[in-house]
Order: sequence, then C-alpha cells, then structure tokens
Amino acid sequence: MNGVATKSALNLARSLYDAGIKNEDVLKALADTPREMFLDAALGHKAYENTALPIGQGQTISQPYIVARMTELLLENAPKRVLEIGTGSGYQAAILAKLVPELCTVERIKSLQIQARLRLKRLDLHNISFKYGDGWKGWANKGPFDSIMVTAAASSVPEALLTQLADKGVLVIPVGDESQQLLKVVRHGDTFSSEVVEMVRFVPLVNGELA
Repeated sequence: MNGVATKSALNLARSLYDAGIKNEDVLKALADTPREMFLDAALGHKAYENTALPIGQGQTISQPYIVARMTELLLENAPKRVLEIGTGSGYQAAILAKLVPELCTVERIKSLQIQARLRLKRLDLHNISFKYGDGWKGWANKGPFDSIMVTAAASSVPEALLTQLADKGVLVIPVGDESQQLLKVVRHGDTFSSEVVEMVRFVPLVNGELA
C-alpha cells in the first residue's frame, strides 16, 4: 500500500467513524486494507470513495460504510468461526480475516473466486477456507458457525443458514427485492430473533445456479 493510498484509507476510516462506525478494530482493518487491490485498475482512483463499485459478472464491491457496519454487527458476539456468503472481490473477506480466527467463504462465480484467492494470498491472509458453491446452501460440513454474513440480498432468509448458525450466533443479511432491509438475526436454541438495522441496496443472492 503506497503512501497516497495509506492517507486516503485513513481519511476513509475517519469518515466512517463520523458516520457512526465506532469499533476501532473494524476501522483499523479498513484503514490497513488496500481497497484498490480489489478493483480493476481503471477504477483504482475511486477506491477510497464511500461507494459501491462494479467488479464484473454483474457484481459489486460493497460501499465501505456497509462493509464496516456489517462487520461491526457480526463481531458483537466475538465469533471464532465465521461464514461469509458471497466472496466477490475478496474485500469483505480481507476485513473479516483480520478480525476473526477462522473464515469460511462461499462464491458461486468461479472467476471471481479465483481472483479473490490470489488477492488474499498476496495480503498474506491464510486463515480463510474457500468453497465454490451455492450460497443459499451455506457450508454445512464446516458448521456450526458463530456468525454468518451474507453479502448479497436474499428474497428471504435461507433456512440452511439458520440451521448452520451456532446457539447465540449472529446472522447479518440483507433481505428483500426492490426494498431491502439489513437484518441482524440471533439464534436462541431452536428460536430466532430478528432486528432491522437499516435500509440497504445489494445485488441479489442467486439461488442454485453456479457460474
């Protein structure tokens, strides 16, 4: 990460703090992660703007505020093993891998997964397991998970993800079609509580089809 990027990343972290992100570990992880590495060179100059950007295959790298907010929510129960649905560019995975002991991440678009693996290896992040598969199904044989994050909007909360959530575990997921809500779901034995955090806008979580 060069000096210019470092200054830009620190400025982004400060703006996220002003926007309400208070977890210092999350802010540090964002400041220390070169977001331009996860974008095409033509978009590198926009890397530290607080906006979502295209990464190809109809997918996006999420707005830094949303990355920080979802990460902050996910960390509330101090998770050890975390499942991410939607590896995408690998940016969210890079943030999570710096904050949790073990990260499992699932991606349905093979070309994106390959690129994300290379980027995360270059960042020397080795506590990540990758799966090419349908995010709606989660990763059953790696569960249960202390926390699960979904980085695309599901039409409803996938039942498989609820079953793979450990007791007291937290699921952070955007739900909806035209109107989407970011939900925080907590497991209490065989029951679940759900809280609407805020309105959001994500690409859809595709069910079944691999690419």
